[in-house]
Amino acid sequence: MTGPDVPLSFKLAYVPGVTPSKWVRIWNERSPGVPLELVQTTAAEAAALVREREVDAVLLRLPIDREGLHAIPLYTETTVVVAPKDHLVAAGDEVSVDDIADDVVLHPLDDTLDWERPPGKPALERPPTTADAIELVAAGVGLLVVPQSLARLHHRRDLTYRPISGTPESGVALSWPDEETSDLMEQFIGIVRGRTVNSTRGRQQPQEKPAKSKRPQTGGRKPPSGKAAGQRGAPNRGKPRRRG
Repeated sequence: MTGPDVPLSFKLAYVPGVTPSKWVRIWNERSPGVPLELVQTTAAEAAALVREREVDAVLLRLPIDREGLHAIPLYTETTVVVAPKDHLVAAGDEVSVDDIADDVVLHPLDDTLDWERPPGKPALERPPTTADAIELVAAGVGLLVVPQSLARLHHRRDLTYRPISGTPESGVALSWPDEETSDLMEQFIGIVRGRTVNSTRGRQQPQEKPAKSKRPQTGGRKPPSGKAAGQRGAPNRGKPRRRG
């Protein structure tokens, strides 16, 4: 059902670890009459969800197949390794892939990092999800390399994480169908890009030409000065002396 009596709305999907709350708050402040509906989705289904018009836009992780989609990169996350608190990697502030070369590193089927396989030794089986992999790390089966937001999302008291170098980083992007962008879509793009409410979608306003400076008006020709003034008209004799 469509028509003028049907209220407008904007449906936004997001993958685990991405927190759109700040942007939703700004949307509600600027467009209180247009509801913004949030839909949580998996990393594997995110692109298809927006491509099939199930949602207006999606916050997802790169890389993706961009056929039929726009994608604006928003930020890049730090990659971390998740380990038990008594593991050796917990002793440092940062580790490298060489530090975990002898450890089993789990590779969940929903892994979001752009590599064929993680460093370290492979496990016998790949866990179905990141949440399953976290449980295996807690059981002492192996380690897990993930974007930092996923480590925070699945935080446990018996686990810790440290930044790891030498691994891919996860980029988060806003994606929507590759067609004419609607006004509501433009509005949300402006919010995630930090535009103010009075901005004009990035278009430059024509600059005003500076006003030409004007010389002060004297009301006629410039009065003569100096010697030339004494040559024109009557000679200047000064005031007469008073007789005593």
